[in-house]
Amino acid sequence: MTNIFTMNQLLYHMTATEQVGALFLLVFGLLLTASITLFVRSLRNHADDAAGDAHRLNLNNLQGVLKTSWVMMGVFWVGWVSGDNVAIVLFALIAFFTLREFITLSPTRRGDHRSLVLAFFVVLPVQFALVAYQRFDLFTVFIPVYVFLAIPVVSALANDPQRFLERNAKLQWGIMVCVYGMSHVPALLLLDFPGYMGRNAFLVFFLVIVVQTCMLVQHFAAKRLARPPAAPAISKTFNWRSWWVGLLVAGLVGVLLTGITPFVPGQALAMALIACASGSLGHLVMKAIKRDRGITNWGGEGKSVTGAAGLLDRVDALCFAAPVFFHSIRWKFGL
Repeated sequence: MTNIFTMNQLLYHMTATEQVGALFLLVFGLLLTASITLFVRSLRNHADDAAGDAHRLNLNNLQGVLKTSWVMMGVFWVGWVSGDNVAIVLFALIAFFTLREFITLSPTRRGDHRSLVLAFFVVLPVQFALVAYQRFDLFTVFIPVYVFLAIPVVSALANDPQRFLERNAKLQWGIMVCVYGMSHVPALLLLDFPGYMGRNAFLVFFLVIVVQTCMLVQHFAAKRLARPPAAPAISKTFNWRSWWVGLLVAGLVGVLLTGITPFVPGQALAMALIACASGSLGHLVMKAIKRDRGITNWGGEGKSVTGAAGLLDRVDALCFAAPVFFHSIRWKFGL
C-alpha cells in the first residue's frame, strides 16, 4: 500500500507532459519488448505434428492479442496528440470502418440500401457532431431512441418485408456497437472535471489500459487454470475463474493509475471494474455474433474486407466499455 501511495503522489506532482512521457516509455517499451520476444519465438522451427500445430496456434493467438494491445494504445495516443476536434474526426473514421466490417459480413438486400445510407452518412456524422458540440443529453439518446425508430421506418418505405425484423435488428445492433459505443471514447476528452483541465486524455488512457489488461490476463489465466469454458460453443477460453482473475488484476492496475485520473483510489478501482466487466463481456457477445456469421474474425481469414485489418476485432471490448464507463463517471460526479 505504501508503494501504491508513493507512486500516486509522484504522478500527482508531475505535469501532464511529464506524465504522458513516463507512460509512453513504460507502455510502449513493454509492447516493443513483447513484440520482439514473440518475433524471435516465431523464428524457431517446429515439427509438422500435433505439438507443432498447437505451438503455432498459440503464437497466432498471442500475435492477435498483441496487435489488439498496439491498437488500443494507439487509441490513447490519438486522443492525446491530435487535439479534441481532430480526435473526434479520427474516432469517427474508426467507427465508420468498424461499422463497414460489421455490415459487410452480414447479409443485406436491396431494400436495406436506404437504411445503410442513413446509418453511414447521417447517423454517424450527427452522433460525432453532438460529441463535438458537447450536447451530451441529446448524444445519449439520439441513437437508442430516434435512430432506432427511424431505421425501420426507412426500411419499411423500401417495400421489402422479407426477413424485415432480422435485417433491421442487424443494422441497429451494428450502429449501437460501432457508432454509439465508439463515440463515447472521444466524449471522455470533453468532460468538464474541476481542476482537471488539459488532462482528459488520461481518462482514455485509463479506460484503454485497464480493459486491455483485463483481456490479456483473462487470456493467459484461461490457459493456465484449465477450467471448463462457460460457453464452449462461443468461446473455448472464457471461464468465470479466469474472468475474475482478469477483473481483479485490472482493478489493481486502475488503483496504480489513480495519480493520472480525477479519482481517489476507491473510485479508480470501481471505475476499472465497471469498464472491465462491460468490455470483457461485450467481447464475448461479439464472439457469439461471429460464430453466428460463421467467421473467426471480422477481417475474414486474416484479410480485412474494409482494408482496416479486422479493426472491429481490436476495439470491440472498447466499444462496450466506453459508454458504461462514460455514463458511470457522469452519474458519479454529476457532470
